[in-house]
Amino acid sequence: MAITFLSTIAQVPGTAFKLVACGAALMFLSAPTASMIHPAGIPSERTAELDASATLERELEDFTVQGESLLAEDAQSAQARNADIAMAAPLADSMRPFRAISAGSASHTTALGCLTEAIYYEAANESAAGKRGVAQVILNRVAHPAYPSSVCGVIYQGWSAPVCQFSYTCDGSLARRPMRHLWQQSREVAQAALAGHVEQTVGTATHYHADYVLPYWAFRLDKVHVEGRHIFYRLPGSAGRSHNFTARWQGREFRPAFDPTRFATVDEDEAALDLAGDIAPRDPTDRRADNDIGGRLDPSSGFQLAIPDPTTASSGYRAALEGQEDDPADAVGSPTSTDTQL
Repeated sequence: MAITFLSTIAQVPGTAFKLVACGAALMFLSAPTASMIHPAGIPSERTAELDASATLERELEDFTVQGESLLAEDAQSAQARNADIAMAAPLADSMRPFRAISAGSASHTTALGCLTEAIYYEAANESAAGKRGVAQVILNRVAHPAYPSSVCGVIYQGWSAPVCQFSYTCDGSLARRPMRHLWQQSREVAQAALAGHVEQTVGTATHYHADYVLPYWAFRLDKVHVEGRHIFYRLPGSAGRSHNFTARWQGREFRPAFDPTRFATVDEDEAALDLAGDIAPRDPTDRRADNDIGGRLDPSSGFQLAIPDPTTASSGYRAALEGQEDDPADAVGSPTSTDTQL
């Protein structure tokens, strides 16, 4: 078809016209076909990549370190399998400094509290670099469209559910009183992060977990850094590139109030449900203490209670000892009545 079209042009008189016509034909023939173009004008390869990213982002809420997200591994096995996961190729990408919240504002105070708290409960015993890595992951999420666009929103995502993004927000850990010096270290790291410090070692990482657990998503993301007990990961492909961290801070911070009775009530209710089916109604004629948990004897089955007479038992015991003393075979190495006296 293309050859026929060009040969037809060659038969048309006029050199200038031929040149213009051939140029137009070549532009037409070099254009991508309809099968290579998405209806919105995006190449099919890019479309596939965007579809994969969208699918991954829909799954991110399940990428936790609780419940069904963890593979059944003991700590030693988890550490070995985590070590076997290869590091991803480093990227030249760098995250922009986070300076969206004005220092001294009410939102800054709230965000500082949330970030300090997260660093403490997630990495109190980690090095300064480990603490900075946790802070960077949180701020990276704030900047990614797949996550809430506030510091406290990222940290408390799913906090009212049994499974949450940062486990300390939904497992009762907040009932533990912080240690002053570790809290202060965490606060200093949080202040620096909100003032624009970028922890380059973790890059665009949006996930991490301790090396003694093995979540299934460790095999889905790109492993980028290990610091102390924490392993850091970025989203694979284009989703993990810095140019896709385009979300803006929403302009407000909110920290949910911690209610310690929520956890105690759940535990007590679950215990009551577990025991409800095992407790029979109390017989009012049954004379025994409420805290008596001993068994019952059924005399109708022919059982008769027999308690040995201590006097008889003692005399029989003495007779056995006397018999041993009279037997020459037991003389060597056998205990004497003095040796076995109670």
